[in-house]
Amino acid sequence: MDFVHSPSDTSNHAVVVTRVSDMQWHAMEDARAVGRGDASRRPDGRLFISIDAWHGAVFDRIADAMLADLPTPLYTVVDETDHDARSAWERTGFAAARREWGYLVPTDPQVTGLGSVRPPSGVTIVPSGKAVQGPLRALDRIIRDEVEATVGWQTMPAEVLPRPAGTTLLDPSKYTVARHCDKYVGLVRVAPLTRQPRIGLIAVRAERHRRGIARALLAHALGSLHRSGTASAWAEVNESNAAATALFEGIGARRAAGTLELVRR
Repeated sequence: MDFVHSPSDTSNHAVVVTRVSDMQWHAMEDARAVGRGDASRRPDGRLFISIDAWHGAVFDRIADAMLADLPTPLYTVVDETDHDARSAWERTGFAAARREWGYLVPTDPQVTGLGSVRPPSGVTIVPSGKAVQGPLRALDRIIRDEVEATVGWQTMPAEVLPRPAGTTLLDPSKYTVARHCDKYVGLVRVAPLTRQPRIGLIAVRAERHRRGIARALLAHALGSLHRSGTASAWAEVNESNAAATALFEGIGARRAAGTLELVRR
């Protein structure tokens, strides 16, 4: 069923915002599309929305429609340098909740200083695509539970693709794993995107922190990218995550962008 909101005038024409599906809204002016709104639910249950509109008045119409239809809290993400976008969301009652830094990460071991890094005693690195899926999925679940029990999954990178209920790994081939004896204890996920590989997650079980496992995983992943001819990767880090910030900045990663997560409660 479509949900149509009352027309509002912008200039000399009426803009009609229609809810065309559970998670999508279209704005039309004289049978011409002038904007759209989308919503998506993250694996942690939070609802993120986005609006694509040329004019501020149309943005406001779509926002009003979405806010009327959706429960709070609602979240959105903007580039911290896009002051117009931030102002538009703030007009609708959104406020900054957290900041995420984007890092350009070199892969050359002569730059990162990771060429001589080896896994700690008893730990071996399982290359990307070679991990056994059962233990890998179990490790992913353990790490997610540990994160949720401490800092909360909302502190992880904001751009996380929605997953079917109960599914935590869509593509196990993207994961490099640290193994201690017969147990998986850490992982790094690298998405081989066309323009630039993205380090989506690097995590180690809480009981194995501060032993150099994360650094060894990163050395292996970046070294593999370098050997394949890739000069740099991309990573996002929550500004409050001091350990991750120190890890990336310690290998020469350069802060190249900032993202704000906004919330309306």
